[in-house]
Amino acid sequence: MARNDQNADDVDLLFGHKVFGITGWKNSGKTTLITALIAELTKRGYRISSVKHAHHKCDIDREGTDSYRHRQAGSGEVALVAAGVRWAIMHECVDEQEHLLNDILPRLAPCDLVLVEGYKTEPFPKIEVRRADANHTDPLSPHDNRIVAVASDAPERLCGIQSLTVFELDAVAEIADFIVRKMKLAI
Repeated sequence: MARNDQNADDVDLLFGHKVFGITGWKNSGKTTLITALIAELTKRGYRISSVKHAHHKCDIDREGTDSYRHRQAGSGEVALVAAGVRWAIMHECVDEQEHLLNDILPRLAPCDLVLVEGYKTEPFPKIEVRRADANHTDPLSPHDNRIVAVASDAPERLCGIQSLTVFELDAVAEIADFIVRKMKLAI
């Protein structure tokens, strides 16, 4: 499948998925916003998948578990199946470069929308999250034409927003409405 297929609604598909991102600097509120959006959109009946990109080392497994022991013994991938509750595949990136979103999307099941936290430079529409008291407040939108809106706890203090749509950071239902329209999700 081509990287940027077009669907009938003229929304770019990345490996068969509609993808919309939440971007911003560290501690700007990205995770708070994306989890609220996931809850809002699933409440409306949409099937949502999500991708979280971390710039730091993290581990979803714990020392002492059987799956951890499999990985420590050298297994390149470990599938953990939790008795009808969930399953996960942990892939060890030994001697591999960091995986791009294009490497991850084909592994996701069909859904209505994939929400992505992070992957600032990937080419999909995004909302930039800005907090007035964040350590890093330089706007991203002037350097990324895929940023289509800004959500902030102090929208009256924003600069560098050109003609972007602006939301209060806690206006989750309004932001969800915007995403539904922008991504042309069935209502």
